[in-house]
Amino acid sequence: MELYQAEWCPHSHKVRQRLTELGIDLTLRQVPADPDERDELKRVADTDEIPVLVGADGEPRCGEDEILEYLDEFDERRDAAEHREKAREEVPTFAELCGAKTS
Repeated sequence: MELYQAEWCPHSHKVRQRLTELGIDLTLRQVPADPDERDELKRVADTDEIPVLVGADGEPRCGEDEILEYLDEFDERRDAAEHREKAREEVPTFAELCGAKTS
């Protein structure tokens, strides 16, 4: 899988955290800060908005909601709750940012 994202994007952060909880390895694709310069992303997914996850099937999922819905198809790793707790400890705004999963 490939995730088109940026470290400063809170939606990308939420998706990366969920991918960690699922134990899914992926390739991160950093996008330019200026949406007008995201030609590769436009070619791959016909959008300039992030995040975009290209699944193993080659299909792009655009936006946090669509990506998280797709990821619901995968089983969590055994230590997913520990990863969530660690994220809450290390990133104080994590609970506000990623409020979807609480266990």
